[in-house]
Amino acid sequence: MEEWHALSKHEVLRLLETTAEGLSSKEASKRLSLYGYNDIKEEKKITPLQLFVNQFKSFLIGILIIATIVSLISGEILNSVVLVIIIFANAILGFFQEYKAEKAVEALKKITAPKAIVIRDGVKKEILAREVVPGDVIFLDEGKKVPADARLIEVENLKVDESMLTGESIPVSKEDTVLKKDVPISEMKNMVFFGTNVTMGTAKAVVVATGMKTQLGKIAKLVQKTEEETTPLKESLEKVGKTLGIVVMFVVLFVFLIGLYKSTASIFEMLLIAITLAVSAVPEGLPTVITLTLTLGMQTMAKHNAIVRRLAAVETLGTTTVICSDKTGTLTKNELTVRKIYVDSKFIDVSGIGYEPQGKFFYKHKEISPLKNKVISMLIKIGALCNNAALVQENNVWKILGDPTEGALKVLARKAGFDEEKCGEKFIAEFPFSSQRKMMSTIFKKKKEFAYVKGAPEKIIERCSHIYENNKIKKLTPKRKKELIKISEEMAKEPLRVIAFAFKKLHDKKKPTISEVENDLIFVGIAGMVDPPREGVKEAVKICREAGIKVVMITGDHKATAVSVAKQIGIMHSKDLVLTGVELDAMSLKELEEVAPRVSVYARVSPEHKVKILQALEASGNVVAMTGDGVNDAPALKRAHIGVAMGIKGTDVAKEASDMILQDDNFATIVEAIKNGRRIFDNIKKFVRFELAANAQEVALISFAALAGLPLPLLPLQILWINLVTDTIPATTLAIDPPEKNIMKRPPRKRDENIIISMLPFLLSSVILLCFISIWVFLWGLQFGIQKARTLVFTTDVLYQLFFVFNCRTERPFLKTSPLENKYLILAVIISFGLQLSVVYVPFMQNIFGTMPLDIYEWTVVFLFALLGTLLTPSMFKFLESHKTRSVYSK
Repeated sequence: MEEWHALSKHEVLRLLETTAEGLSSKEASKRLSLYGYNDIKEEKKITPLQLFVNQFKSFLIGILIIATIVSLISGEILNSVVLVIIIFANAILGFFQEYKAEKAVEALKKITAPKAIVIRDGVKKEILAREVVPGDVIFLDEGKKVPADARLIEVENLKVDESMLTGESIPVSKEDTVLKKDVPISEMKNMVFFGTNVTMGTAKAVVVATGMKTQLGKIAKLVQKTEEETTPLKESLEKVGKTLGIVVMFVVLFVFLIGLYKSTASIFEMLLIAITLAVSAVPEGLPTVITLTLTLGMQTMAKHNAIVRRLAAVETLGTTTVICSDKTGTLTKNELTVRKIYVDSKFIDVSGIGYEPQGKFFYKHKEISPLKNKVISMLIKIGALCNNAALVQENNVWKILGDPTEGALKVLARKAGFDEEKCGEKFIAEFPFSSQRKMMSTIFKKKKEFAYVKGAPEKIIERCSHIYENNKIKKLTPKRKKELIKISEEMAKEPLRVIAFAFKKLHDKKKPTISEVENDLIFVGIAGMVDPPREGVKEAVKICREAGIKVVMITGDHKATAVSVAKQIGIMHSKDLVLTGVELDAMSLKELEEVAPRVSVYARVSPEHKVKILQALEASGNVVAMTGDGVNDAPALKRAHIGVAMGIKGTDVAKEASDMILQDDNFATIVEAIKNGRRIFDNIKKFVRFELAANAQEVALISFAALAGLPLPLLPLQILWINLVTDTIPATTLAIDPPEKNIMKRPPRKRDENIIISMLPFLLSSVILLCFISIWVFLWGLQFGIQKARTLVFTTDVLYQLFFVFNCRTERPFLKTSPLENKYLILAVIISFGLQLSVVYVPFMQNIFGTMPLDIYEWTVVFLFALLGTLLTPSMFKFLESHKTRSVYSK
């Protein structure tokens, strides 16, 4: 059936064999089996076998295959067999690294799978969007992604962004109507389509198509793009790898020609040693290991409730200098409870905790019955009817479906004994809350129509012409308005989140406009809600300050409430500034840039202000993480260096625009993610530092020996052994090194830091030192024969690198570190050392690698020289590094 838009909603429901109350769970299960999951089929993914075969297409494997062929031609059958084993070992290692990274990304995608709200068994339920079936009745509201193609059956000011289907950037207004059969998709005002975004309003719709049967499914092949995600660091290191590859090829060619001229080795031996050096020196695996490190880092963050959606964001996290955080739900618990009401010229206290609908009302410490007072009763009714939240009980636990502020008002109504289902008022229309108006209105009818309005006190009071007091409606004088504003400000300082209530009797029979509804209102009262700071937030803010990261609070709440909470959790200090949305509007961008470093709180701001705040902070060179949860937050989330969406209260639009999603909406999770971002980047530096130094050392040694006319200090298989076993096993464990103790006590690193240039002095010094040690040991060992000399150099190089890896894992002096912090590294070093012992002492291995046993005296020499690798630490060259760290606190 393709003409759902040409049918009435009643015909659609009949044909789909469903009702406006949705399906039963049993029927939904049957339909899921019949229609399948609501998924768009993706392009064919690479199989594990293809992934394994792809390993043999790499530059490194290609060189090894050439080396194998050269060995076969020269009659070195044993060498050829060993090279084949090494080829497969490299391929298997590369396969597991890439396979693990892919699986990690797939697991993260499952965590962030979209959800939908449906009616099942007559009850609202949140399910995975992929489990939606034809005939399901779904609910849509601002910020939601439409989970399937559906016919609208109830609509309230609904607008949908359908640009992904039609190319039209302006959101389309929707309505429940019957259209002609030949209407194009762009004009189907009674339909919503899979993958489009709700930008305004609410709606109820019945699903008519899912998965590949949807409009999006039909064009899936056109809209799908499979692109491998990359990061600035990965791209940079790929360029470094290619550059080093070219340099190494020239060096290897030079070694080959010099060797032919000065060495006694045959042309095949020199060709094999040249090829082996190329394999050893080219850091071809760097990008893969970096991707794996970043991906494993994303997994670690996911375990701490931070879902990073883009690899590049993991890199950027460590450079963050400013966190712009929403207050409600991120810095505070967002478990709102109404504690105080100002109504009928009285302050009423309300008891109870959380969403449990148990509590009492007190006036001057005496319990009262709120519904017996007409004015209090009106306030409670407005709160309950001007509301889209639902209070539900699941497993004996009371929960809120919808906005927590509205949820708190539902709880208040239940505490008072008010039941909106039994009040006899019929819903007519709604004007949803917007950040511009800062209010919401609904229209209900019993005998006559009434508008019920709630919103920011200053906005509501401004629109009121009368006040409801002592059971009478009186003129609201300018003086009384000022008194009400002052009362709301005093309540905000406690700190309470304040919201005001008003109503209006409607006279016209035609549907009124928003302007007609929200003007000339009758003021009823103010409710004050407590929203305590989250546990751990104060400590997290302190950690940020020590780490050189400025925390800025951005909120739509009252200035007094915002300042009180900011001081309570350590965001605001004596010399810090506060700006309101009105003040922001009056300032030019240049003026804001000048004061932004001193502003800690932005109050009564709208999401649109966030972009201006971002621009001002970025102008000072800051790297900004910005939180958001609404549709209007999307531009700021996209523009920020790190856009952080809320996983619980965040809209689908905000999540899609973000780089990271907080599953627990907790500020402390952002700080933990930044810590992990710093750790991951540190570990990448450690790996790169070790890998580049280790790779260059054999090239330097063989080049020096060739120039000096010495015999080859290492054989080809010995070089490959060092590269595969000694370099790879310990180096990989650096990717999971734990964070250093001072990681959040140092300023953020510079975003454009060139890590290669910054570590060049250390790399060059380590290469020169090992080259000197190896040549000295080789010359000393020649008195015992060439085989013994090579065994000594081979073992010294291995042990040097096993000690050297501990220096690469920290920028602190070796003696000030604890090598036991990374147990996997210790295990890797033990395994590598054990393998080296087998090469030196097992006869079969001796024949393959050209080694012979070492005595105690020789081992002493080897250990003493290898220990010299611990003398060099990155901290020795810190003064030469170009990288400069900075913080907004240094301004």
